Amino acid sequence: MKRAAAFDRRTTETQIKGRLTIDGQGRYDVRTGIRFFDHMLELFTRHGAFDLTLKAKGDLDVDQHHTVEDVGITLGEAVLEALGDRKGINRAGYFVMPMDETLAVAAIDLSGRPHAVVNLKVKVEKVGDLQTELVHDFFDGFASGARANVHLKVKVEKVGDLQTELVHDFFDGFASGARANVHLKVLYGRSSHHHIEAVFKAFARALRVACARDARLAKMLPSTKGLL
Repeated sequence: MKRAAAFDRRTTETQIKGRLTIDGQGRYDVRTGIRFFDHMLELFTRHGAFDLTLKAKGDLDVDQHHTVEDVGITLGEAVLEALGDRKGINRAGYFVMPMDETLAVAAIDLSGRPHAVVNLKVKVEKVGDLQTELVHDFFDGFASGARANVHLKVKVEKVGDLQTELVHDFFDGFASGARANVHLKVLYGRSSHHHIEAVFKAFARALRVACARDARLAKMLPSTKGLL
């Protein structure tokens, strides 16, 4: 019997509906309103050999944060539900993913304890069609014209149409929903696109290993505590 879970999460900020199958074939139908994020979830599904149908409608007119984080929480909860009592699974998995000049590593423990560490450094120069360095020039000009002190610290970055800081929020949400340890790190690389893509691929393959069944421990919980 395939391990799967349906989900329908509704808040005042987001509505997320779909189905995740752990023992899938890499098939997907994903629509979040953030195309680059869709692409990452498609990669996650294919490389994890899952099946995923996901439709998310969020308050993107406000920000992408609610949509990205809530999708992470929802997918984490779906994994938790689909795995059931978690008897006979590997529980932990890791993967090192090369992507051209970039190398990323992911390690996951479905331990029952949520924690995420994401070491991801990306550098891009635009938000939408605005050069981010010009934000500073605007406020320099305003301070000069108004003869005022203005102190600001702004760091908002995008790859495609995704705010890159929200990659952390997605994995934080997943770790919380799945009650899992998630550690991700880009060891090196130049392309911001490759950094994020390699992390999602490594994450998917590490999760695939963690969810896989261990024939030798088929009826046993992978913990000496007797609880996950």
